[in-house]
Amino acid sequence: MIGVGRSSPRVSSVTAPEAEPVTEAGTEPGNEPRTGARAEAPGEFSGRTPTIGVFDSGVGGLTVLRELRRQLPQARYLYLGDTARLPYGSKSRATIARYAVESALFLVERGAGYLVIACNTASALALDEIRAAVPVPVLGVIETGAAAARARSRSGSVLVLATSATVASHAYRAACGSLGLCAYEKACPLLVPLVEEGWTAHPVTREVLRIYLAEALAEALAEAAAESAASPEHSPTLHQTPARNPPDTLVLGCTHYPLLRSEIEALTPPHMAVIDSAEVTAYFAVRAMDRLGLRALDANPARPAIAFYATDGVDRFRELGSRFLGEPVEQVTLVDLGG
Repeated sequence: MIGVGRSSPRVSSVTAPEAEPVTEAGTEPGNEPRTGARAEAPGEFSGRTPTIGVFDSGVGGLTVLRELRRQLPQARYLYLGDTARLPYGSKSRATIARYAVESALFLVERGAGYLVIACNTASALALDEIRAAVPVPVLGVIETGAAAARARSRSGSVLVLATSATVASHAYRAACGSLGLCAYEKACPLLVPLVEEGWTAHPVTREVLRIYLAEALAEALAEAAAESAASPEHSPTLHQTPARNPPDTLVLGCTHYPLLRSEIEALTPPHMAVIDSAEVTAYFAVRAMDRLGLRALDANPARPAIAFYATDGVDRFRELGSRFLGEPVEQVTLVDLGG
């Protein structure tokens, strides 16, 4: 049972994984080799403050930018919200890849020397295409969440809360499976509109979360029991690892969900670690930049301004963006990336 308001000590959310997480290729997320057509980045890291481009289909990725600013405050940041073409989840894979590549190229052309794809749908369905199209390192939010879950989980079983589109892609199941974990995915379609309405601490949102979490845990336990009964001698493949233990780690698989973290932690069992995808993505980005030698900083301690771009609805972007970022979003440049 999922309890509410437990007084027992709980496992806090995870910022820095306790182990050295790696991808199935043997590298930590964000350290993958550049595969773009040009051999060199635009030169934004040569002994100077790094310029990091962050992309999402909307404003949710600003939670990742907020954590990047906290962990690497002196970097320069470019943020693009492709608000004219959201939601990505309803589009074909080819269309999502085209939109994501266009957005990535836009940021690189404006000086980004490192890209963070703060969009779960683009990370799930277009990461390879983005990496092939740009000459700079690229980090996605799904691989970082999976790597952090691997470092934290002791049972080998994790629970993922995400949007319907992300769950339908089974991207977390595949990413976790490649690391030897079993991921149980739960679609939570009501959470994004509730967060964008500003109801992050509202009783209605709390009740919706309670229902989703109770259903998710019950479904995970039932699925694990059925799997064990159906094939007790099953030998796991790369992307299918059976877990007969209850999930002990919860991954927030949408960049809107960090704004609900305190409510989610209050409703999860005390032993369950909560992985904040925004925190761990920022953590891996900073580590990757260190390892790639891209973190040289100017002596000036002032925090550089953020350049914000949106493809539609700049007033709405400013309003929601200030809430997601935790600081005012004052100037947003409207850009046209095509249809």
